[in-house]
Amino acid sequence: MRFMDIPDSESWVKVDAVNKGWSSDKKYYIETTKGTKLLLRLSNLDEKEIKQRDFELIKLIANQNINMSVPIEFGVCGENSVYTLFTWVDGEDLEIVLPSLDRCMQYNLGYKAGITLKRIHDCKFTEEPKNWEDRYNIKLDRNISMYNNCPVKYKGADKIIDYINRHRHLLNGRPQVLQHGDYHTGNMVIKNGDVGIIDFNRLDIGDPWEEFNRISFCATISGDFASGMINGYFNDDVPDDFFKLLALYIGSNQLSSIPWAMNFGEEDVNYMIQQARLVLKWYNDYNYYIPSWYTSKNLKVF
Repeated sequence: MRFMDIPDSESWVKVDAVNKGWSSDKKYYIETTKGTKLLLRLSNLDEKEIKQRDFELIKLIANQNINMSVPIEFGVCGENSVYTLFTWVDGEDLEIVLPSLDRCMQYNLGYKAGITLKRIHDCKFTEEPKNWEDRYNIKLDRNISMYNNCPVKYKGADKIIDYINRHRHLLNGRPQVLQHGDYHTGNMVIKNGDVGIIDFNRLDIGDPWEEFNRISFCATISGDFASGMINGYFNDDVPDDFFKLLALYIGSNQLSSIPWAMNFGEEDVNYMIQQARLVLKWYNDYNYYIPSWYTSKNLKVF
């Protein structure tokens, strides 16, 4: 009954709940009488303004010739919901498939994902964002405070905090672009060797290099994929300051991850502690700013 307000919903012959992800949205896989596949997201009515803004911005990204969930329609549904309808991107979950592929293919897919990310960041928009250095320093202070006030601690966090405080100056003058907001293998699918991008629910505007803050999830599965993503984005010419800022952005994420996981239970907390230890290992307790998994070696096969 809740779908009756959505135009053409009478043509839907299949509606299956999609339970993957952390979003509070309710998500559904849709098939129509014509065999068209769609993704439906339902959000609370009080999010209408935010969701409508996101809908318009994602439409701009969809013009960049990217294999992605393309926004089709937005509106009010029922008494307390807004809906967004997208095209469905066919494929298998990349984070599941990736470990079974050979190293060259892993790197190759990462390289393609990096090129796609650059296309997203090249998208033109008209919003005037607030100063990045001011915005992100507030976030850094908050993340450090969240960690210091969290009852769960891990060895080496002081090294991350020290690195962050010594490199805050790198935030000065950074450009800002449209960001996917959660760009990693968990939001990618693969079909016929092509990478599709899904779930723009955390769309944001910010430093293009901060978009790589989720690359730790990719590198945990495949350092070759993560390396390919960096090299593809920069067309094999990676600036040194990128790695210095990446270490800061990843460190900031690690500080906030455990307080965040406290809301979900012991299993998630333990996972984030393991992730933090892994990150510290990659950066040799933050004595180096280039992660140990990174390779500049060209493994492309296309």
